[in-house]
Amino acid sequence: MDARLSPGLIGKRILELRKLKGLSQEDIAKFLEIPRSSVAQMELGRRNVSIMELIQLSELLGFSLDKFLAKDFQAMEKLKPESTGTPAKTEARIAVPEFNVNRFQNILLYILERCAGKPNVGETVLYKLLYFCDFNYYEKYETHLTGAQYRKLPYGPVPQKLDSILFQMITNGHLQRIKTEYHGYPQTRYLPLKKADLTQMNAAEKETIDQVIEQFSDWSAAAISEYSHRDMPWKASEEGEILDYELAFYREAPFSVRTYNDEPEQP
Repeated sequence: MDARLSPGLIGKRILELRKLKGLSQEDIAKFLEIPRSSVAQMELGRRNVSIMELIQLSELLGFSLDKFLAKDFQAMEKLKPESTGTPAKTEARIAVPEFNVNRFQNILLYILERCAGKPNVGETVLYKLLYFCDFNYYEKYETHLTGAQYRKLPYGPVPQKLDSILFQMITNGHLQRIKTEYHGYPQTRYLPLKKADLTQMNAAEKETIDQVIEQFSDWSAAAISEYSHRDMPWKASEEGEILDYELAFYREAPFSVRTYNDEPEQP
């Protein structure tokens, strides 16, 4: 491998080629037989790429090693001759999970059991607690916690279908909605009228939720909203767009909640 190329530049070139080919990180991970998180770290320049992996990638992504390692390599120019007439897929691939409504409701009840008595926990803080639970769990375990989809809105990520879920829970007597004021501003709060079923959570799920509650439940709505705006899934998405869970693998400190030591660093 050409020593003149930094891991960051190599990762950037791999990312560009992957997107031009319309492949996901998971596609690359399966081909190389490594964890998907390692592909994310590779593209960020945090993980060295071995020469054998580069040879494998050259076969999958269709590039010449000599040209790839050249200082003036251009991913778009290299792929043009191989075009089949179908536009390359350059947009981020969105992981569309299966939404588990019962699990979402149970986790919502658990968060409220722990936090509803705190005067700062209105709708805005509640939405962000749910967001960090879902995205932190996905980053750590590469599987969905509730499967909820979150949309990028001006005040931060907001779970979809939440209004209908809250209405159903209020109708069923599981929640109470109250209107109040906090520091002179109107606030909507929710009180749990039913206990969460902890048997529906495994140890890793409960630990992740508890960590989010411990870290954020005392934050103001303004503070947690501003913090969520600096998280990679929100930053890398367009206004009104559904957030891609895979963007959690591009987080950096202090947002990343995973230690990427699942395989040794390549020499």
